Amino acid sequence: MPTPESTRPTRERIVDAAEHLLRTTGLARTTTKEIAREAGCSEAALYKHYRSKEEIFVRVLRDRLPRLNPLLDELGRDPGTLGVAHNLTLVAEHAVRFYRQSLPLAASLFAEPALKKRHFEGVRELGQGPHIPLVALARYLRAERDRGALRPDADPDAAAALLLGACSQRAFVYDAEEGMPPPRSTEEFAADLVRTLLHGLLPDTGPS
Repeated sequence: MPTPESTRPTRERIVDAAEHLLRTTGLARTTTKEIAREAGCSEAALYKHYRSKEEIFVRVLRDRLPRLNPLLDELGRDPGTLGVAHNLTLVAEHAVRFYRQSLPLAASLFAEPALKKRHFEGVRELGQGPHIPLVALARYLRAERDRGALRPDADPDAAAALLLGACSQRAFVYDAEEGMPPPRSTEEFAADLVRTLLHGLLPDTGPS
């Protein structure tokens, strides 16, 4: 009798398996053969759905982790009416949670330079990479500057690097250190970070 798991589409079972292995084994030690075995399919079947391990990894990042890239895509299409401070605080909250979960997945790569090189080459071929959120956030900030919500001399690239860099640093310093909780909640950290950042971004004559 088929189980609920066995009746799920193979494409989804592959992502489920990859997520489990990435969290328990790490990216460097996870192979397509092991993903296929975990998913209950052949390696040939896996390659019918995904071109490479890198494509599966990107799918896990986009679909199974906090929605940083999708959120930035949405803001790029429509920033809404709630203002820059609201949008950046939402980005910061998502970024903290995204880096908290994604850094451990890929950390093992940095111990194997050759594997790391192959991985990032494969990811770049897919038009993806760790620079994508940075580029998307800078693009959003540039649009806000162009419509007058930010100072004319505001630097979108520097601002994006400051915000996302602070979020990834928090994940590295605190979330990677067991038994060392952050001094502030994610929401408090995001609000304080954005408030500080906006001192150098907002026009002198009006709020966001």
